[in-house]
Amino acid sequence: MSGGKQTPRQKMIGMMYLVLTALLALNISKEIINAFITIDNGLKNTNSNFDNKNQMTYTAFEKAKQNDEKKAAIPYANAMKAKKLSADLCAYITSLRGKIVNLSAGFDEKSKVGDTLRLTLLEKPDDYDNPTHFMIGSDPANVTGEAKPLKAALIKYYDDLTKLLPEKSQKDFSTRIKPSVPTEKVYSGEEKEMITWERYNFYHAPIVAAIAQMDRIINDVKNAEGDAVNELFNSVNANDFKFDKLTAKVVAPTSYVFTGDHYTADVFVAAFNSTQNPSIWLCEHDSVKPYAVKPGTPIDSTSVKVEAGMGKYDVVAGGVGLQKWAGLIRVKKPDGTFDTYPFKQEYMVAAPSAAVFLEKMNVFYIGVDNPISISAAGVAPSDLSPSLSGGQMRSSGKAGSYIVTVASGTEATLNVGAKLNGVNKSMGSFKFRVKRVPDPVAYVGSIKADGIMSKAELQATSGVFAKMDNFDFDLKFTVVSFVMSMGVNGVFVEKKAVGPAFTPDMKQVLAGAKPGNRVLFEQVTVKGPDGTLRKIPGVSIKVR
Repeated sequence: MSGGKQTPRQKMIGMMYLVLTALLALNISKEIINAFITIDNGLKNTNSNFDNKNQMTYTAFEKAKQNDEKKAAIPYANAMKAKKLSADLCAYITSLRGKIVNLSAGFDEKSKVGDTLRLTLLEKPDDYDNPTHFMIGSDPANVTGEAKPLKAALIKYYDDLTKLLPEKSQKDFSTRIKPSVPTEKVYSGEEKEMITWERYNFYHAPIVAAIAQMDRIINDVKNAEGDAVNELFNSVNANDFKFDKLTAKVVAPTSYVFTGDHYTADVFVAAFNSTQNPSIWLCEHDSVKPYAVKPGTPIDSTSVKVEAGMGKYDVVAGGVGLQKWAGLIRVKKPDGTFDTYPFKQEYMVAAPSAAVFLEKMNVFYIGVDNPISISAAGVAPSDLSPSLSGGQMRSSGKAGSYIVTVASGTEATLNVGAKLNGVNKSMGSFKFRVKRVPDPVAYVGSIKADGIMSKAELQATSGVFAKMDNFDFDLKFTVVSFVMSMGVNGVFVEKKAVGPAFTPDMKQVLAGAKPGNRVLFEQVTVKGPDGTLRKIPGVSIKVR
């Protein structure tokens, strides 16, 4: 595409023009006149080349717009504005050229002959009075001729052209075109001082120099036009397919769904163009191979809707088990052709279910904390919402773990719900037996029920205590009262204690115990963690 950088030929023509302009101050010879004619011919050829190159860019721009209307619309519209700005300005400059030629050659003022008349046909190629009067006026210190509005038109053109570009490109573009933008003052090597732009370019310039100057300005205008349009074209395609590899992607919120629910997945190409939707075709899972598709593979291009570059695959989950699906993603390239990217995906369908695990026993016990764990396949613990009838339930502070308490009854029902895709769904209902905590066992020392103990061991014990045997809950029962009895010298002595400890009277009786005596600890009353009182079997100890 065309750009703003000048070719060596353009630079050479420009340098020759500057040298010849300087020579005019010394002598307007036939050789100098001919040199200006040669330069002007070169400038016309260069302008023609700019037109051709710029048209190539416009043609490519037109195709890019057809391929992606949304993306190219604004840059293309600005390119058309740049084209019109340039055409209008060049037409204006050409009209000035024609008027100068008409004045010098004596043609009618409205004649169009001067617009295109070859410089070799001019009768007075060294005429500088008419061009100077037309462009400068009568006083070079106070310009009243056409050079003044020309300067203003050029400044406005370059400013308007810059504003058409993306903001990030404007600074660099302004730097590139700066040498062509008219300034207030220009240093004159001939006069050794700063003079006006108008005077520098058109004062006392023979008609061949003035015409060549205008064709040079047109050259700069077309060059800036090409640079700007090329910048706009590049902004459309700056990020197109500049990747090492494009890969088909399938992203689903979950690959585990329940019957009756929807399985959804996003299907897209990594680094896709957000302004151009791909087309997505579904096909048999086993027919899709990496980067190749068997001829005749059955496809369906209507099943996946595509928005903002992404396809949304949405089907109702039917049969339980592993489900497979696959397809092809077709993406249009900048040249209008397509690239195809295959993909495969699987997901699991399961019937709604939940699991409840009682961490201690297989029943709920009255009056104690019953820890349980609840889980559901494919559901995060935080999305579970269990509830209990026949009791109360609270979180233990750990995800999926709860504490159940029941006060009475024979049965409790646990209902497990889950929040799936913003909707509460039942995962199952579970019934549990409600039972009273088993009775504890009375102990005296290490003896329960019936045993033998020495007198010293018996006296060393502190009293009667209750203990849960073979029970997973860590429960404490407190001995509220008990009765101790023993035969002493043929007389049966009975003592009662409140609390678990031996009373002084009991200790006195035990001090008189002899081998063979049997000591009975009966009527043991205990208090459980639920506050209820229970009578439990006692302990019989034979003294050895």
